[in-house]
Amino acid sequence: MEFSGNVGEKGYAAEPRSAVIFLGTGCSNSVPNARCLIQPSDPPCQVCFSSLALLPDRNPNYRCNTSLLVDFCGRDGEHHYVLIDVGKTFREQVLRWFTFHKIPRIDSIVLTHEHADAVLGLDDIRAVQPHSPTNDIAPTPIYLTQEAMDSIGMKFPYLVQKKLKEGQEVRRVSQLEWKIIENDCKKPFVASGLELVPLPVMHGEDYICLGFRFGENRKVAYVSDVSRILPTTEHYISESNGQQLDLLILDTLRKKGSHNVHFCLPQSLDAVKRLRPKRALLIGMSHEFDHHKDNEFLREWSTREGIPVQLAHDGLRIPVDL
Repeated sequence: MEFSGNVGEKGYAAEPRSAVIFLGTGCSNSVPNARCLIQPSDPPCQVCFSSLALLPDRNPNYRCNTSLLVDFCGRDGEHHYVLIDVGKTFREQVLRWFTFHKIPRIDSIVLTHEHADAVLGLDDIRAVQPHSPTNDIAPTPIYLTQEAMDSIGMKFPYLVQKKLKEGQEVRRVSQLEWKIIENDCKKPFVASGLELVPLPVMHGEDYICLGFRFGENRKVAYVSDVSRILPTTEHYISESNGQQLDLLILDTLRKKGSHNVHFCLPQSLDAVKRLRPKRALLIGMSHEFDHHKDNEFLREWSTREGIPVQLAHDGLRIPVDL
């Protein structure tokens, strides 16, 4: 199911110029899980071993850290590339999917939170910036909360440093312009021409993480790390409140049971039934999920409930008229 809203000269629906590209759909450990390979169980983990058997574009069970690239084509016809999260596997995602989809650069970065699987690739942003041994380039804007900023300042002091100290050598590092946003649905912000609405959710009862809603023509919501959706956030993404999403991208860590800081499949499907988007794609999966087998189950569920739901996979590109 593609989202096409433009009509060409001959009356045919034109493919949207904008798209979302799933750079990663896995959990913090990624898939394959290293433990399954170096300390194999008996029988061995079928998903982890099979994930090494094929090339990435033919292997949906190989999953990097969760990350989304929004290829936003504005009214001027120019493409702008907005990256949501820069995790531990960012360099690998560039090698696999920037080359595959011909992504030339990053124009803006948006962070959901400051955990390792969302920020530890920040140092590698320099690989997609113009080369300058003296760092004489325009910095890439990066949008994040003050809490995330405080944490990143401790993790990466050299990325937030304003100027060199006396006698300090110039070292080539990512050039970033830090922009503080609030975890408030009523305070949208604009990144490279794309308006995003922050969607605060609980990521464990002691921690607020951000999802984001974006798109004027078609509404997309991205919620990657969630254990409970707050009522104020639900208001902005629920059909019952007149805010039906065209696409919901939602966290699901495990196939059964529950987890203290993430949705698992039962909670994800409950949320889909409650929010009733036109379509949902699941992300953040552990090695418990076999892409093909579990999508068969989800096809049956979708037919029964009337809402198309599938597991996303790394490299998946969805055209959407934003």
